[in-house]
Order: sequence, then C-alpha cells, then structure tokens
Amino acid sequence: MIVALFPNEEIKSSFDVAKKIADYLTKNDIKVVSEDKKAKVLNIPSISSVNEKKIKFLISLGGDGTILRLAHKYSDLDAAILGINLGNLGFMADIPGTDIFESLDDLIKKKYTIENRIIIEATSSKGEISFAANDVVFHRACNHSLIDISVSVDNKYLNTFSADGIIVATPNGSTAYSLSAGGPILYPSLDAFLITPICPHAITNRPIVITADTEIEIKYLSKFKTPIEVHSDGIVHFEMNTNETFKIKKSKKVFKLVKLERHNYFSTLRSKLNWAGKIGLET
Repeated sequence: MIVALFPNEEIKSSFDVAKKIADYLTKNDIKVVSEDKKAKVLNIPSISSVNEKKIKFLISLGGDGTILRLAHKYSDLDAAILGINLGNLGFMADIPGTDIFESLDDLIKKKYTIENRIIIEATSSKGEISFAANDVVFHRACNHSLIDISVSVDNKYLNTFSADGIIVATPNGSTAYSLSAGGPILYPSLDAFLITPICPHAITNRPIVITADTEIEIKYLSKFKTPIEVHSDGIVHFEMNTNETFKIKKSKKVFKLVKLERHNYFSTLRSKLNWAGKIGLET
C-alpha cells in the first residue's frame, strides 16, 4: 500500500509529526511518499517516484483548509483523504494530535469507511469552470453597496437577493462560511445544496436547502462598474460583471474522506462548536 503524506509548511510542528508518522507506517510495511521538497525533508521517496494512481490514501496534517487544497491539487487521484488536525478548524480533519497513532492503527486494520461527499461544478457564461467541495461564494468585493443577485433553480425563478453576496454550499461546506452567515448544518452525506444569502437587506431572506439533482443559476444584476468576486473553496477565483451568470450543478467527481470507527460526526460537532449539552437527565 502507498500513502502520501502532506505536512503543512505554515505549521512548524507538522514536519516533526510527519516524520513520526512516516516511521510508524514504514515499520508496518506501508510505503510513504510526499511532494518532492517535503520528501527531502522527511527523507522518504517523492510522489513523482511512484505511480500516483496506486496511492491509496492522502494524509493531511493541518486543518480543513489543508484538506481542501489537497482535494483541488490531487482531484484526479482516486485516493481518500485522512485529516489529522494540527490547525484551528477540524470538521473534516477530525483526528486530534493526541490520537494519531491509535487512528493509524485503525487505518491499518481497516476499521474505517470511505465517505463519498458531493462536489459542486460551477460554469460561468464565459466558459470558466471550477469545482468546490465546500462552497462557491459570490461576494460584492470592492463595491460599497449591497448587490442584487438573481437565483433560479431548474429554470424556475427563486428570488432576487439584495445582500453582500450568496453562498452555494455542499453539506460538507455547511459548517464553513455558510454557518457563519446563519445557514443550517447539513449532515455530510446528504445529497443536497444549501443557498445562503450573506447579510441580506430583508430579514425574511433565509437560507434554503434543495436537492443536488437540480441546476442553480446565479445572475449578477447590479450595474456597478466594479465586478463582484466568485470564489470556489477560497482557492479558485473569478470576476463576474453585470448580467453574467454562473450555473451550478453536482459534479460527477466525488470528494473522498476517510472516517474512522473511533470518531463520529456528532462528537466532532460538539467539540468544535463548544456545545455543552449533557448526556442523560439529572435525577
């Protein structure tokens, strides 16, 4: 089995942790590789020295942002991502630093499932295409006033939002920017899209959840000279001018995450959102 290891260069401790992980996996007869520069630091083979199609897992050391960057950079690989949380946010990177080697044991013993989470495919009226595991954000950018954005679903008009922008999120992305904008949390395996306005002028404009087998059209209506910005996962960026559109649908690609039996989604929510509910009733 081949595993690719990705320490985060912005986190000083990640390379020390990566070296320990590489040693541990190697002792268990697993070949560990990394990107060329990182491989030299870790004293392991580089990804370029193996057949990339044979890589089974990508191990991310960082936060959710590290995972998203890997998902974009290695989208052509049929490899699932295991996230070890060395950052601040960790809804996807749900393995804490205190549980690394126990979790690796579970991985070796196949005590896991692979979750196939949906990906957004967004296409502009200019032919620009991007993909997003979390969200596509339409934002007013340098415009000082609210912008008007029209939203249609399967060629049926939904609403025109006067707001700072619109977020179209996957269930995976419902705990990201959309959550900060007042959107609900969707269970990650749901086949759905979430449309969340950002600071809408009308307080009756609320987020809406729709099935992912629909096509969403976003049209920018305001006549400001400065274009608005479009961001896919905060990684791929476009500009959008008046009367231009983006069409959003579910991609044929999927975003693969390793979920270990020792961790569960609801405990991660409680931890990351600091929920203080008690188990059971006091007598």
